[in-house]
Amino acid sequence: MKISLGPIYYYWSKERVYDFYKKIAKSKVDIVYLGEVVCSKRREIKLKDWLEIAHQLSAAGKEVVLSTLTLLEADSELKRLNRITQINEYLVEANDFAAIGLLSKQQKPFAIGPSVNMYNAQSLNILFNKGLRRWCFPVELSQETLTSIMEDKNTKLETEVFVFGKLPLAFSARCFTARAYNLDKDDCQYKCIEHKKGLLLSTKEDKSFLIMNGIQTLSSSTLNLINNLEQMKEIGVDIIRISPQSEHTDNIIDIFRDVIDNKVSSADAQSIIDKLISQKQCNGYWFEQAGMDMVELAQSMQ
Repeated sequence: MKISLGPIYYYWSKERVYDFYKKIAKSKVDIVYLGEVVCSKRREIKLKDWLEIAHQLSAAGKEVVLSTLTLLEADSELKRLNRITQINEYLVEANDFAAIGLLSKQQKPFAIGPSVNMYNAQSLNILFNKGLRRWCFPVELSQETLTSIMEDKNTKLETEVFVFGKLPLAFSARCFTARAYNLDKDDCQYKCIEHKKGLLLSTKEDKSFLIMNGIQTLSSSTLNLINNLEQMKEIGVDIIRISPQSEHTDNIIDIFRDVIDNKVSSADAQSIIDKLISQKQCNGYWFEQAGMDMVELAQSMQ
């Protein structure tokens, strides 16, 4: 089972992004997704920069995939998408159906991210005939649903599961970060770059609830499926995805690799992660529970 690193959801400085991927080049990750998937106004890293990083990672032995925007709202974004789909050197991850349409028309193989809501094998098989070669399981679905899909999907289609990081829950035409500063979306002053972990939204009881990340909503809890990797192997999952965080991402990758390679038990790995991650962890969706719940292993076996 391979490990992938998803695209960065947050708006980081150019220097921070380059430093981050220098570490990733030395990590045990197999596949790296690169590109801006949240907001086209984030221009610290341009397409030529992403391609430079891609070349560096490829030289380090990583498979690189170029990720596309999730929510297209302007002609300029469609033009940028078209430029990305015409790059032949790397597989492209489509995050909406505009990208799927372009890639299918060009008769190119492609992957789809978790925001493309694929809930059944029939839909996947239709897209397979249009060039789909890898799909990422939607984060809100359960192990039981995945098992059912795996029984009927094309066996040549690679399956990827999001296993660690803030859950990508929704995208909106409204910019929540700009709104928090009483700014219009078109005059956001790039406030996202001031929040390397996103902007925490708490309840009136002062409990962490959601993360605002521009037009994206993320969970405040950190998804962690380290205790469920054996189930995924049995189901036939090909790749597990870790989402980039501002801290400890390279450590998390190494921990998951050690569990996959049977060098560390999942229980010991969980203890290590607990020391690294201060936020609440969750895995509820995997067990058909509320997404922010943390179902303990013994409880899940009842």
